[in-house]
Amino acid sequence: MNLFRNVGRLAPWGLVGATLALSACNDLGSGSQRALSPIPPETLALMEQAGVTKESPTLIRSYKKEAEFQIWKQRPDGRYAYLKTFPMCRWSGQLGPKVREGDRQAPEGFYSITPGQMNPNSAYYLSFNVGYPNAYDRAYGHSGGSIMVHGACSSAGCFSMTDRQIAEIYAILRTSFNNGQRSIQMQSYPFKMTAENLAKHRLDPNIGFWKQLKEGSDHFEVAGKEPSVGVCNRRYVFDATSANGQPLDAGAACPPLRRNAEIETQVAQKAAVDDAKVAELAAAGVRPVRVVYQDGGQHPDFYARVAEVSRPETLVAPLEIALEEKSSGGKSRSPVLAISATRLAAKAKKETEIKVAAAAAEQAPVAKAAEAPAPAEPAKLGAFAGATDSIGGLLGFRKEPAPSEPAVAKAEPAKSEAAKLENAKAGESPKSEKSEVAKSAAKPATAKATAPKPAVTKTAAGQAAASQAPASAPSHRADPAKKPQASLGAERHAKVASATAGVPALPPVSARP
Repeated sequence: MNLFRNVGRLAPWGLVGATLALSACNDLGSGSQRALSPIPPETLALMEQAGVTKESPTLIRSYKKEAEFQIWKQRPDGRYAYLKTFPMCRWSGQLGPKVREGDRQAPEGFYSITPGQMNPNSAYYLSFNVGYPNAYDRAYGHSGGSIMVHGACSSAGCFSMTDRQIAEIYAILRTSFNNGQRSIQMQSYPFKMTAENLAKHRLDPNIGFWKQLKEGSDHFEVAGKEPSVGVCNRRYVFDATSANGQPLDAGAACPPLRRNAEIETQVAQKAAVDDAKVAELAAAGVRPVRVVYQDGGQHPDFYARVAEVSRPETLVAPLEIALEEKSSGGKSRSPVLAISATRLAAKAKKETEIKVAAAAAEQAPVAKAAEAPAPAEPAKLGAFAGATDSIGGLLGFRKEPAPSEPAVAKAEPAKSEAAKLENAKAGESPKSEKSEVAKSAAKPATAKATAPKPAVTKTAAGQAAASQAPASAPSHRADPAKKPQASLGAERHAKVASATAGVPALPPVSARP
């Protein structure tokens, strides 16, 4: 009976404890000597290899999706060097920022850890508070608190490590604080800010917020130094100070900002390369997805150590829900893909212009070579072409043959110029000429198909130009030794006029005398 009475008395306290565990990482415990553990020798050896000391400033970068907790140390030149990665034993919630008390979300953003946030009396072996909520979180009214990095592999919104891991991490931070570092920056990301991850999550509702985090990540990776972090107009700003001395207000518009031009240029160049890669991946078929966890995840190193973690039944592979990309007429595309597609289109246009110019340069010699072997088309006109001294060329049936072509005059019947003129005036032509002209008129498609050179269409303008040709124009088939040039020009004019009047009508063939 006394046993049941005692259980009844403890029941309310058990309910309070459960509530605290759900709202945050309850971190009340008794003091111990755990906080005085030294940095392991193997970690000191890594510091020596990286060119840093145990007293040098520390910086933290964490990634929820990959479940990694990275330690960076500052070198003498002020740039940070990567030291080591601790696989994360447990994190809870989903990808995305913490919004309210009890949502089991591990926060994302840029946080500051001070010596007063170190807890050597943690109920989870050792712990330190990450500093949630920060100015950005408060600007959006995000609630909750007591978000820790601690041991015990148990998470209700915290970053949970093993006891051995947290003892080493705690020792690294403690040593930096003891050497004068006033605060340690913790950069908490949903995933590594690679083009592959951004392409995959490009339609996630949090993509706008994650792009801000990527900007801070780019500042760190480009400069190699801890970026200064501010918040104004409810946005993160990095490596920027007020130009007029007005302090930054998270909820107010940003004042004029002064930035480092060199760093800004390098960050913009890196962003352009990453955006182009995102667009290329999207074009290659990388589908946008929404990743849904039952309750967070853990590093693969702990898959076989189920008994050590909290809520192991929820540690299953996350569900990836494919999202459909809408066209411009529907829902607007993600900011990442919209910017990337624009830059990729400009790049593709430039490459296309280069390729077209190169192809044109290659085709030019081919086109000239194709024009060289001109067909002996005037032969189809028979004696009519000979009688009018290449009348087909003058009327616009074809371009004037190149000088290298064989002379058509050799194939003409041996007739005197007087006979040709007489026949032309009488409206008569040799039978072979009439039949050839009739065949050409009946089968224009055949003649056009067999000509390797582009055909020149016969028009009224062409006929007029032919009739208006100067009488003194020389012909490469004319024999100036036979008659004076002026006489030949007059005869040619008469031939053209007569032949032009006769071609459309095609009078019946009369019997030869």
